[in-house]
Amino acid sequence: MSRRLHTTELGCIAGEDLSDLGAGKEGWLVDNPNLLVSLDTHSLALANRSLILILHWSQSISGIRDQDTPRAVKIRPDSPIEAEYVSAVEWLVFDDDIRALAVGTSCGYLLIFSVHGYLIHRQIVNPGKILKIRVRGTKQDLTQDTSPEEVCIVMPGVIARFEGSGIKNLLRRWFQETDSKFWDQDFYDANSDDSGNSVVSLPYQLWNVSKYGLCADAAITGVMPPPLMEIQSSQRYYCAVTIGDDAVISAFRLSVDKNRSLVGAILSKVVPATFSTIASFSKLIWRSEESLKRSQKLNLNRLLEVRKLLVVLAAVSDSLPSPPSPLTCLKDHPRKGEKLTLSPSGTLAAITDSLGRILLLDTQALVVVRLWKGYREASCLFVEMLARKDKAAASHWLLMSTQKVIIVSV
Repeated sequence: MSRRLHTTELGCIAGEDLSDLGAGKEGWLVDNPNLLVSLDTHSLALANRSLILILHWSQSISGIRDQDTPRAVKIRPDSPIEAEYVSAVEWLVFDDDIRALAVGTSCGYLLIFSVHGYLIHRQIVNPGKILKIRVRGTKQDLTQDTSPEEVCIVMPGVIARFEGSGIKNLLRRWFQETDSKFWDQDFYDANSDDSGNSVVSLPYQLWNVSKYGLCADAAITGVMPPPLMEIQSSQRYYCAVTIGDDAVISAFRLSVDKNRSLVGAILSKVVPATFSTIASFSKLIWRSEESLKRSQKLNLNRLLEVRKLLVVLAAVSDSLPSPPSPLTCLKDHPRKGEKLTLSPSGTLAAITDSLGRILLLDTQALVVVRLWKGYREASCLFVEMLARKDKAAASHWLLMSTQKVIIVSV
């Protein structure tokens, strides 16, 4: 009887292009802290501080060699900021026919590239280094199909959320406009210069999660119920889990309603009162004597300037980070949180710390349900597979890697 193989060969990524990332040197793939990796079902993205290398498998989605797609694509992001560098990469896949690469920079910019290496979109998220780009959606969830597709941007003390439908529509429009043109190099060169500088800005929510210190990693785990004693409405809340040096684990309730932010609440009270005061002063000024017209006119101009300033503050208040509601916090000095790995369904999270422990967190109950010791510098990965042919039954497996790979059923 022949031996059965449970693996499928995808392709070979060996080539001279890897030498630009240090291939050939001992430990180039493990000991390089600046090397970033993102794996897709059809492509592999490798990046260092200034270069992004996309390696495509030998076959396309349909199983036939795609002659239009080069096997290796090199991207060198142009930046007006000399010290800016690539700090995060992640694949964006929508409906299996829209694929793009999301790139985060050290200055807080989100870049989206096509599989051919052309810049589709460039947008500032928040001044600061982007630590992680996380994608969560219905295609990655076998047990629940109610969670919306979303892209989460993690920064020190700040977490941002992009609606997946907005990014999907942006990519679909770009691909449709591209398909309507001639596929020549001149068009691509012009498109790559103009598309990234588009004035179109993707809407997103921004929250400040630095109450317990700057976070080393974070994730939005999913939708959560509203607080107790609050009137039920269509308002949506999300749960965010952060890890860092000051707090090993922290959890927050995120509100999408921007009117609940501290700045918005202050401005909602201050601006109407200020307008009322300005109106009262204006009436007094116009009723004054003729001898005081010049000084009154000067005071009126100053009040109008204050009014314009308040209007500007009210307009930009929505873009400021909103304060979330803290739920729980675990502080255990000198233990520090290092890495956070979220399961495909978002219900479990594996957290590694500086003491060589791995904590398995239930993100819905916010309780540590499992603890493993003796795993220093470990890396974790969740794998979800169907237990039976019934799609509703799925099992989670946690892969923990140090010197050897250990598989645990969770």
